[in-house]
Amino acid sequence: MGVLSELQPKKVFEYFEEICNIPHGSGNVEQISDYLVKFAKDRNLEVIQDEFKNVIIIREATPGFENEPAVIIQGHMDMVAVHKPELCIDMTKEPLKVGIDGDNIYAEGTSLGGDDGIAVAYALAILDSNELSHPRLEVVITVDEEVGMDGARGIDLSMLKGNRLLNLDSEEEGIFWVSCAGGGRIGSILEYEASEMAGVVYQLTISGLTGGHSGAEIHKERGNSNILCGRFLWKLASKVSFGLISTKGGVADNAICRETIAEIVLNKEDVFAFTEAVKAFEAEIKVELATKDSGVYVKAEALGTDTKKCVCGESLKRVCALLYSLPNGVQAMSADIAGLVETSLNMGILEITPEKFLAEFAVRSSVESAKYALVDKVKAVTALAGGYTEETGDYPGWAYRVDSPLRDKMAALYEEMYGEKPQIAAIHAGLECGLLAGKIDDLDCVSFGPNMKDIHTTEETLSISSTRRVWEFLVQLLAKRG
Repeated sequence: MGVLSELQPKKVFEYFEEICNIPHGSGNVEQISDYLVKFAKDRNLEVIQDEFKNVIIIREATPGFENEPAVIIQGHMDMVAVHKPELCIDMTKEPLKVGIDGDNIYAEGTSLGGDDGIAVAYALAILDSNELSHPRLEVVITVDEEVGMDGARGIDLSMLKGNRLLNLDSEEEGIFWVSCAGGGRIGSILEYEASEMAGVVYQLTISGLTGGHSGAEIHKERGNSNILCGRFLWKLASKVSFGLISTKGGVADNAICRETIAEIVLNKEDVFAFTEAVKAFEAEIKVELATKDSGVYVKAEALGTDTKKCVCGESLKRVCALLYSLPNGVQAMSADIAGLVETSLNMGILEITPEKFLAEFAVRSSVESAKYALVDKVKAVTALAGGYTEETGDYPGWAYRVDSPLRDKMAALYEEMYGEKPQIAAIHAGLECGLLAGKIDDLDCVSFGPNMKDIHTTEETLSISSTRRVWEFLVQLLAKRG
């Protein structure tokens, strides 16, 4: 018996737990994709698995709904797979350990993958039911949404009959998202010659930060450990001579980095100045982040004396200057929608070796020209340091549709069921709707979902009661004619 087996709606939570038992981090989707194909074949449903491992499952309309417009249900099968540093787990092979805390589901020491496992669970529960009423259903489950929307970019949807799409990739119940920012990824790269330096080796850890989704939570100005590391190294370079052996922080460009670890080597006579600099920096950022991210800490641990390959001298100056100068965070707020971020970027991944510097960003904007201007700024700063950039995963924004029968139908049903109007809103985070709109003529699309908190982090939770309410709404929506 599963941990979630007693929860309602029973089928939804059973399938969600099955999904949690299958490793499905971005780039590791073959097993979950094959599971979806087997699910469909076991029920004699039409299924397509393409070269990217995207899966499309089709179930024909139930009696009496044959003449209703087909509905596309869409989500993605990959998750941002992160775990606490102290937890020994291989998330490419091992299942999640889910638990229940009051109204919330969580995973022990790891992210939960409610984004977007709950969409897949909803879809499977509907497809598996012989009791629900619905039109023709076309379930589209894409791969690698979290690392550039590659699945949505490559998928062929020419066989679909529907042009009404329910995107189940949102995390706030009662909000219907009808527009989103465009975005992309850019890497800042600097190469140089390695050197050797003998001295005392220290490991520097900046951690204790909350992290979060760079689209949904960038405006909260939580600490980014990669950015903090750059700030510290720049300051340290003005006080002592040291070599940078390595730096590593982050697992995904769209997750706000919560821990960065650097190794340095320095002369014995500079150890006191270094340890004092660490204490002073920790005190400084604890004051700055007291309200926004109070758990932050900076720790230095001596690893002994050794001779190490490292970045030092003029190369180190360029590395420190580049890391400190690269932009990060909210760059502009929307002038049209109060409280909406217009343009931002997030340094989600930082890797520095004795030969190479790499910083990877997720860039977002609801204004295309502003998005490309920000990309150009990263290019310019990188070029000043003598480096170069690489761009991947560019995706379009999802434009607001003035005439949307689907949105109107959903809003009317929501008010009928709950006695209040839903919020109709735009989101700064990227959704696949913009890419899919380019593949389906006259696509009418709304994104919604149950309450989740701290997605893309080890504190991620999924609300049980909200999952039930959204299920009830989804079932009624599919059964409503017109």
